[in-house]
Parts: sequence; C-alpha cells; structure tokens
Amino acid sequence: MTPEELPGLVNGDPMLRRWGRFLDADVLLAIGAEEWLLRLRDGAVESVRRGPFLMPSWTLAIRIEPEAWRAFLSPEPPPGRHDLMALLRGRELRLEGNLHPFMSHLLWFKAAFATLRSQTMSAAA
Repeated sequence: MTPEELPGLVNGDPMLRRWGRFLDADVLLAIGAEEWLLRLRDGAVESVRRGPFLMPSWTLAIRIEPEAWRAFLSPEPPPGRHDLMALLRGRELRLEGNLHPFMSHLLWFKAAFATLRSQTMSAAA
C-alpha cells in the first residue's frame, strides 16, 4: 500500500481523529527515493501529493529505507521492524526538522501508518 491510501483510512477513523485533534503539520514521507508530502490538519490527512519535489516546504521529514517499509507493512512484521520507534532505533528511519509534532502525536503516527498494514493484510486475503 502507498501513502495515497492514508486519507481514506485515517479520516474516517474517530480514534485517530481524536488522537490527532491538535496535529497540524506538513510531513515529507520519503521511502527511499520516492517522496510524498502529507498535509495534516486536526488529525486528518487533508492531502497527499506524490513527488518528486523541487524544494518542498515541510515541518517534519520522515525518511525510511524501502526494505524496512515493506517489512513494516507486512502482516506480521519481524522484531525491529514492527514499530516506528523500533525502526528509528535500528537507524532505518530518520526524522528531520521539527520533531515536536511527531513526538507529541506519536500514537497517531504509529496507528496511521499501521492502517496501511491492515490494508496489505486484507489485500492478501
């Protein structure tokens, strides 16, 4: 699954909307060489734009290795690739810019990206 799926998965989830009700950020998500710019407002994914970008303006950049992203999205991710913080600890995920939105809404980011995993599982069934 790709980040383009996030608006449909996140915006209809009342739990995620509540967890992110004070989350306003422009997030650059880079999976290897591919990039997406996510506009997050009040816990909703307002828009997702696919790169490449010349000079994007963002609050926070989340950069992840493609193999780690594929493992994270697998139905049963292996240890060390099951969680964003585990990926950060394993140096397969890097954060740049203003870390405050990410750290103060960590559960939102974990759950939002995990919704892509549930879509992968249902597509495989």
